[in-house]
Amino acid sequence: MFSLVRGTFATTLGWVVATDFRGAAHRFHAFSHAATPFGGSGAPVIGVGFFRLVAGVFALIGPIVLVTGLLEQWRGEAEALGLPPVPAGFVVVEAVIVGVTLWSAWRRSGFLRRQWDAGSGLRRAAVAGVTASSVAFAALLALGSGTWMLIAWLLGGLCGITLLLSGPADRAADA
Repeated sequence: MFSLVRGTFATTLGWVVATDFRGAAHRFHAFSHAATPFGGSGAPVIGVGFFRLVAGVFALIGPIVLVTGLLEQWRGEAEALGLPPVPAGFVVVEAVIVGVTLWSAWRRSGFLRRQWDAGSGLRRAAVAGVTASSVAFAALLALGSGTWMLIAWLLGGLCGITLLLSGPADRAADA
């Protein structure tokens, strides 16, 4: 199951960013700079070309991983991903990290808040999907449900790609 999820996400994100479909590489660069917690207003260290190069690697490896996962499923070799019990301290730290990250993203100047305010329909659904999948991923990891955790990760990633393709929330994010 992990190979299916990873292959699907890597292929989709890789091809979208590597080909700069609808300016996705430039938006990904701007989003990554805007979403960096405690990031200053200085010039970004990594350029768009580096993102496209890394995405090209994902675009080439992703289909191989996807086909491998499909073959595992077809042959019956794939198993449900079960995780070992997670210590309570880890669950608390995980909840704090997810909470701080979501608070940072949803505050008035946060990345997800700007996306929500600038959009309607599909963009708002994608923002809600990213938020819900982040919470679901953390909760399912704490519960040890690996297969459902991977599905939450895939859905959150696909919602993020939808945001990437929906256009910039504002011109300040592109600067």
